[in-house]
Amino acid sequence: MTTSSTNPPTGPTAPTAPAASTTITNIAGLVTNDPSLGDGTPIGLIQDAAVVIEGDRVVWVGESSKAPATDNAVDAGGRAVVPGFVDSHSHLVFAGDRTQEFNARMSGRPYSAGGIRTTVAATRAATDAELSANVARYLAEALRQGTTTAETKSGYGLTVEDEARALRVAREHTDEVTYLGAHVVPAEYADDPAGYVALVTGEMLDACAPHARWIDVFCEEGAFDGDQARAILTAGRARGLRPRVHANQLTRGPGVRLAVELDAASADHCTHLTDADVDALAHSDTVATLLPGAEFSTRAPWPDARRLLDAGATVALSTDCNPGSSFTSSMPFCVALAVRDMGMTPDEAVWSATAGGAAALRRQDIGRLTPGARADLALLDAPSHVHLAYRPGVPLVSAVWRRGERVH
Repeated sequence: MTTSSTNPPTGPTAPTAPAASTTITNIAGLVTNDPSLGDGTPIGLIQDAAVVIEGDRVVWVGESSKAPATDNAVDAGGRAVVPGFVDSHSHLVFAGDRTQEFNARMSGRPYSAGGIRTTVAATRAATDAELSANVARYLAEALRQGTTTAETKSGYGLTVEDEARALRVAREHTDEVTYLGAHVVPAEYADDPAGYVALVTGEMLDACAPHARWIDVFCEEGAFDGDQARAILTAGRARGLRPRVHANQLTRGPGVRLAVELDAASADHCTHLTDADVDALAHSDTVATLLPGAEFSTRAPWPDARRLLDAGATVALSTDCNPGSSFTSSMPFCVALAVRDMGMTPDEAVWSATAGGAAALRRQDIGRLTPGARADLALLDAPSHVHLAYRPGVPLVSAVWRRGERVH
């Protein structure tokens, strides 16, 4: 059989067609998160802007009138564009429903870490397909609201088999996967917490490390104390997993200082902080990730973002999407809460939900819109990013590009 000479060459020597380029023009306000651009603020706001995408990357940003010619053009119609949101803390591998718990809590019962065990039972009983479908559902829900990168964790299995399968399921949907075998001590180890720590740092870690990038621990009264958390994080780090910590959510404790000591990428929650905690965060590379959905859903005190920012700490915002204490996938909602109740300006909240989340994942390629960055962005049905806080609860995200492709 012969092949016509008009057919394109095949095999490793075949030339690759150049990636198509697209200009999004007539942008009222483009948030770049590069202070060397636009108005010189941390969000690098460019007015009457354009952004050029080639393949999966941003290759040019600037004033709309100076945009280079490209293969395709999209007219933003005088609307705002922000980087895709980076949700650096979520718990999406779960089954079951905790509506009754939420209803009771809203009637006066306080949240405690023990509620996690309800989800553990349902998750253990679920099939892999059911768990995967849940993750896909909530990630799609988040994508419609502008989230283009999401971290998610295990932590609702708490056996070797169930934690490993949770991570395998998570890896089907995101590269940012966290091993959280140390979520709570399961009922079967209630009388032997030391034995469970040994399992988490031994056989369970062996099974889970190949599927994860991060290791996390709930360092909190009712979960794991400072010594247990240090042992767990140190063991994970020895296996190549980078640490992050659920820290100081319910009470003051050692979580934040432990996170800084171990150069954790983030200390998450940071609701109850001493002056020493704030100072430690401000003089470290550990990001303070604030999760206002949890405070909203539990009627707990709000984290003091203003205190952290004024001290010089890097702050991220994330959803903490989980079935018990923060069942929201909406980063815009968290932006609005941070501005209304946590002392953040709209600029600071949008930065923290994009570039801040990227910093919490130790990523440079996302959370910004500058040449070389991944082309992840959200077009808002509004003339300014400030509308994310100004119009809370309104579905403002009208289009989303991820890796250069329009996906919503």
